[in-house]
Amino acid sequence: MSHFTDPSQRRRSKQHTCHSSPAAWLKCRHCGGEFSLNAPGTRHRNHCPWCLWSIHLDDKPGDRNSDCHGGMEPIAVSACPDGEWLIVHQCKTCFVVHINRIAGDDSERELLGLAVRPLKLSPFPI
Repeated sequence: MSHFTDPSQRRRSKQHTCHSSPAAWLKCRHCGGEFSLNAPGTRHRNHCPWCLWSIHLDDKPGDRNSDCHGGMEPIAVSACPDGEWLIVHQCKTCFVVHINRIAGDDSERELLGLAVRPLKLSPFPI
């Protein structure tokens, strides 16, 4: 099972283009956004830059040994002491939680939406 849909079946839109080879392009199973595997700020992209969803492929980071292949929902962000942000994903099938580095072209709107989610869902008036 593929992480995302087959790149040979992709259709580039003006919004999603970059200067990568066609073989490096994929289509997200969750939102349908097209993106390159080459991402600024990370060597191994593991999530869609448009919706931040991923696929449960790893048991340990980078091993590609998981048999689950469930959708990994972005549920939160975390900030490191050096200022780097991480995305917290939870598998919708087996509920495992993984933490992944953001990439330089990830949607700022989606990242900020995750960051303010606790305030939006506050159990008391703010």
